[in-house]
Amino acid sequence: MATPIFKPSISHSHRLFDSLFFHTNLPNQVSIPKKRPSLSSASSELNPVRPEVYFCVGTHIIPHPKKVEKGGEDAFFVSSYNGGVIAVADGVSGWAEQNVNPALFSQELMANASSLVGDEEVDYDPRILLRKAHATTSSIGSATVIVAMLERNGILKIANVGDCGLRVIRKGQIIFGTSPQDHYFDCPYQLSSEVVGQTYLDATVSSVELMEGDTIVMGSDGLFDNVFDNEIVSMMARYVDVAEAAKALANLAHNHSTDSNFDSPYSLEARTRGFDVPWWKKIVGMKLTGGKLDDITVVVGQVVSS
Repeated sequence: MATPIFKPSISHSHRLFDSLFFHTNLPNQVSIPKKRPSLSSASSELNPVRPEVYFCVGTHIIPHPKKVEKGGEDAFFVSSYNGGVIAVADGVSGWAEQNVNPALFSQELMANASSLVGDEEVDYDPRILLRKAHATTSSIGSATVIVAMLERNGILKIANVGDCGLRVIRKGQIIFGTSPQDHYFDCPYQLSSEVVGQTYLDATVSSVELMEGDTIVMGSDGLFDNVFDNEIVSMMARYVDVAEAAKALANLAHNHSTDSNFDSPYSLEARTRGFDVPWWKKIVGMKLTGGKLDDITVVVGQVVSS
């Protein structure tokens, strides 16, 4: 079996496709109001109906510091369809070694997904959305990807391939989180232009019932490699505005990524997988530490009712 393309620590960011696209590094927030069903007061008392819910979304991206001028390799979109759709794709930087722009695949994949969210065949299934978006992507390259689709009844459907992630926070606690998929350390599952890559069938599919007040934090591995879950919870508790929350989380991840002394989730995972400093450094108490320089994409969604 062909070896999957290695995904090094250098990655990028950028770009939204959809009527609700936002540009890199601008504080972004959008609310998507929905109407309640029309009911008489009598019927409402006898048969209480749960209010419809939707996302109020804030986004922020910080590119890898050495590749800002080259654009980004991450891509994402926010859609108002139904209760809201959010997605992040992280282009695999290893393609640059083959003179391929790693951004093109992730950008086209997100563009295709954003245009297909209302497709009848998709039927609000994130895995089918990945299948159709992947099938219509013609660019060379590969990307990790996560898609979350919120139904108006509060059911959040998630499909992810690779190490982009999502957390659901309720009343100061994480009640759900996705797990990364990888072949080996720093080589995640990825949708690819090559037949040896993964497909929508390899996606991890999840479903979570949300309620008003829940917070969704989605991001590329640039976020989750540099920020612990308890830090995410603490940061979300400090902000009401979703755009400010997304910006604060991205800044925290960036600061950690440039700190060689910070014992990050990435360095902790590396040591767990057998990567560490030479033995003679261990003798004097040294260990592998530091954040991971990368593109950092953060999408924060607040669940609100009509």
